[in-house]
Amino acid sequence: MSLPPRFPITATEIDRVVAAFYALVREHPGLGPVFATHIADWAAHEAKIARFWRNAILFERGYDGNPMQIHLAAGNVRPPQFAIWLDLFDHVLQVELPQETADAWSALAHRIGRGLRFGLENNNTDGPPQLRTA
Repeated sequence: MSLPPRFPITATEIDRVVAAFYALVREHPGLGPVFATHIADWAAHEAKIARFWRNAILFERGYDGNPMQIHLAAGNVRPPQFAIWLDLFDHVLQVELPQETADAWSALAHRIGRGLRFGLENNNTDGPPQLRTA
């Protein structure tokens, strides 16, 4: 039995948002250098992150990873950077998607961002952030 998507969106729309977001990240003076330290193949990174979002939104099972461990291991990811990341992501969502879809995805991204930020602040490697509210 497969679960219905969290909100109406296509895999193509997810890919488009991810590509537009990382185009901005690469040019951002604060985030660009942080990502560039770790990413040599942007296309592969974008494909992996698109799989993450398709898993989180469409419940596809193509993503295999632990975002918390990756962000902790990076060494140069700081909790305050998540506010910048989310602002850029929200901007892309507003430009690329209908308002209702942008709002739903933004709420999910902010929930994940809070979990990752909390994990970095508390050095939590127990697992990925909770995607569902209780």
